[in-house]
Amino acid sequence: MEVRFTPEQEAELARLAMRAGKEPSEFVQETIARMLGDHARFLEAVERGFDSLDQGRYVSHEEVGKRIESLLR
Repeated sequence: MEVRFTPEQEAELARLAMRAGKEPSEFVQETIARMLGDHARFLEAVERGFDSLDQGRYVSHEEVGKRIESLLR
């Protein structure tokens, strides 16, 4: 797979990689791996949320507001 970056993106990647003490290609690979893991965890959480809704387990909008208010007091 080949990915093309703008010159600005390449410069930013090089800068961030240098700050992390890595080569740009290593930095990109690690960043993409982290992003893919985050995305997979997000999708799993959404699926669990839909499952909870299907089972009638949810908190109403009003209840969320009340819980937030009580936390802020």
